[in-house]
Amino acid sequence: MSERQRRNVGQLARFGVVGTSGVLVNMATLIAVRKLGPHFEEAIVGIPLTEFNLRWYHVYSTIAFLIANLSNFQLNRTWTFKSAAHAGWWREYWPFLAVGMMGQLIGLGLLTLLLHPHSVISLPTSIFDDTTGFRSRLYWAQLIVIVLVTPLSFVLNKLWTFAAVRTHRLDLADPTREESLLSDD
Repeated sequence: MSERQRRNVGQLARFGVVGTSGVLVNMATLIAVRKLGPHFEEAIVGIPLTEFNLRWYHVYSTIAFLIANLSNFQLNRTWTFKSAAHAGWWREYWPFLAVGMMGQLIGLGLLTLLLHPHSVISLPTSIFDDTTGFRSRLYWAQLIVIVLVTPLSFVLNKLWTFAAVRTHRLDLADPTREESLLSDD
C-alpha cells in the first residue's frame, strides 16, 4: 500500500471514529428535543405548491445535525485532518457547515421518504410502531440517513473543507492531482 493510500485509510478510520461520536451526539440531541417538543409527525406549516408539510421531525433532525456538526467539525479539525494550525476556525467552519447542510438537505428528503406513510421506502409501522425508543421510526430513520450521507460528507470535507480552503489552493479539490501535490510537500 502506498503512503498516500495509508494516509487516506488512516484519515477514513479517524473520520469514522469522529463520525461515531457524532452519531451519538446527534441521536442524544434528537431524543432530547423529541421529548421536549410536540409529536414529531405534527405538521408545522405547509410547503407551498405541494401536498407536503414541514414537520417537527424536520426541525428535530436539523437541531441534532447542527449540534453534531459542530462537535464533528472540532474533532475533525484537530484530529482527523489536523488542520487547526493551518487555518482560522471560522474560515474552515463555514465550508464544513456548507458541506454538512448539503448532506442535511439530502438527509431531510430521505427522512421524509422513510417516515411518510405512502412512500415506497417508508419504515413499516408494524415493526416500528413508536411504542419504545428501539421501535421508533424517527430514530431508525435518522440512523439510516446518517449512514447514507456520511460517505459523501467525508469525500467533500477531505477534498474541499480541510484541504483546498485551508491552503487557498483550489487545485487540491482535484483528486487527479493529489499524487503530484503530495510529492511537492
